[in-house]
Amino acid sequence: MAADTLNTDFIGRLGRIFRMAFGMGLLSVLTLGIYRFWMKTRLRRYYWSSIRPGGRPLEYVGDPLEKLLGFFIAVVILAFYIGIVNLILMFVSFSLFDGNTAAYVASFVGVIPLWFYARYRARRYVLARTRWRGVRFGVDPGAWGYAWRAMLYWALALGSGTLLWPLMTHRLEKFRIDRTWYGDRQFHQGGTARMLAKGMMPFWLILAICAVVIFSNWTEDSIETVLGIAIVSLPLLGIAFTWYSVRSFRLLTETKTAGSVGFRSHLRAPRIIGIYIFGYGLAAVITGAAAIAASLLFAALLFASNDAQFSLDDLDNLTAPGFALQAIGFATYFLVFVIWAALRHVLVTLPVWRHYADTLEIVGAQSLHDIRQRDRDEHREAEGFAEALDLGAAI
Repeated sequence: MAADTLNTDFIGRLGRIFRMAFGMGLLSVLTLGIYRFWMKTRLRRYYWSSIRPGGRPLEYVGDPLEKLLGFFIAVVILAFYIGIVNLILMFVSFSLFDGNTAAYVASFVGVIPLWFYARYRARRYVLARTRWRGVRFGVDPGAWGYAWRAMLYWALALGSGTLLWPLMTHRLEKFRIDRTWYGDRQFHQGGTARMLAKGMMPFWLILAICAVVIFSNWTEDSIETVLGIAIVSLPLLGIAFTWYSVRSFRLLTETKTAGSVGFRSHLRAPRIIGIYIFGYGLAAVITGAAAIAASLLFAALLFASNDAQFSLDDLDNLTAPGFALQAIGFATYFLVFVIWAALRHVLVTLPVWRHYADTLEIVGAQSLHDIRQRDRDEHREAEGFAEALDLGAAI
């Protein structure tokens, strides 16, 4: 490693990722979701190996079986915990408020810290199974500490009308990064929340204009106008928030260090926004067309069955025609989601990963020679809590 600055390349291919995502998506449906743990592992290995800082690929060495076992462990723990808690909340709600509304609200609020807890533990597992140049990454324990801090900063951010959103972004990122290791080298997140505030200006401006327009036109007969303004403003707010997210990622990346190793990012927000708009738009059109075609095919088969003296009431029975039509209907339903997931990889996820990787540089790379291996983190429950709370579908 003669160079002190390493460029990052991305060699992933659209056709390969589509075949993998589509084929393994079908297998996941046929196995009632069991194969998804193998699917996620293979997809991660492909994405990781496609990212090559200095020409050396990342490695993902996660085991799908430990994901499956971790999921079962988490389901048992969460079922017991949530069941007992909900039973107590329901009893208190009926005793004090003569209804179950308070119990439902408290139950939802009670799951939020588990959501943050699961996200941190999933990140810890993924990095513990990631290597570069043969050296492992790792994350210190701290899931509950992250959960209560996330609850606090989210409350501050939302309570302030998003004015404290940059503070939340920086503090939570600092908590995660300051507990992250590459071998025996610890990462550090620098910078301040103030440097992120500029990126939120477009979002705040659009939000302020919408608020002024809505309140200035607010009457009992202006509900339709207010809804129209809100609907028009949502895409603009989405674009503005994406702008902030990309800009904050770039600034936070450039203020990360691992000893004398640093990073430079040339990430461009317009490029990411374009990928999202074009990718999700085209994926929605193709998936919608596939859904319509599949629905017409199902309707034609149903009509043909009716011509053969087959009644719709027979669909409730396990006769051969009824069972066949039910199977076709279920297959059509799940096929739409498989197509959508595969297209999302091709049109959104892989192009976004390529841009993030191609615009990243590692500086101070000479000191990477001094980094030593770290012990393996067993982390036996893997991403089980994230999977059980439906947070583990992402790559």
